[in-house]
Amino acid sequence: MSFGASGLCLSFGGRQALRDVDLAIPTGQVTAIVGGDGAGKSSLLHCLAGTVAPDAGSIVRPDKRHLGSMPAQSGTWGDLTVDENLSFAASAHGIASATFAERRDDLLERATLTGARDRLARDLSGGMRRKLGFIVAVLHRPELLLLDEPSTGVDPVSRVELWRLIAEAAASGTAVAMATTYLDEAERASSVLVLDEGTVLADGPADAVVASVPGRIVATAAPTAEARAWRRGRAFHEWQPSEGASGPDDAAPVDADLEDAVIALMLARREAA
Repeated sequence: MSFGASGLCLSFGGRQALRDVDLAIPTGQVTAIVGGDGAGKSSLLHCLAGTVAPDAGSIVRPDKRHLGSMPAQSGTWGDLTVDENLSFAASAHGIASATFAERRDDLLERATLTGARDRLARDLSGGMRRKLGFIVAVLHRPELLLLDEPSTGVDPVSRVELWRLIAEAAASGTAVAMATTYLDEAERASSVLVLDEGTVLADGPADAVVASVPGRIVATAAPTAEARAWRRGRAFHEWQPSEGASGPDDAAPVDADLEDAVIALMLARREAA
């Protein structure tokens, strides 16, 4: 089974947030949605969740009882303890007491939050609160899970733990759609959707997205076209629109990754506009 959207269009005022977006979210897989600020990632998730109605297009999703979501603000209640957050979610989803107790204890252990169950959510670190938001979102075992930048602003250890939880949710059969600004995380997903100003630039496995970049990407210490260059470590990477384009004297082809590909695809679109 696959959830997702077809031909999705959405506008706010005079700005088009989504332009004819197609997206497939297969069960048992993680689909990453990437792009810069204002790309339309959150707008797409809102449409998928049913909290925003698109102007055009169709959406396939389970009913709300089988939908889980974690907003960018973590989706927790600061004045409630960890335990109370989970109890409130269980009540909202109609989870029986015995089932809830079993799931709660399992999720708290897997999220390494057992020792924090009596602490107020507002007193947790950023990473701990994000993990709490995640286990609140999966407590009722949703068929479709929507995550809006779940690991933004958390420490490296919590990022690793969050990704493990996300991977476990997908392995259990949940369809996961995750907006993220971390392209190293997106590379681990089964599929990647690249958005720029509401337009789909590429869609597919990370290696296919990388292969879709026109021209070539080279490494150089002194880029000749600064508008097409970005820093990677101590060097610059520069996108050249064609394989035979002239470039820096020290230009050397690179083994491009998803970060390189997303930047190059955005540059290509904007030059073509």
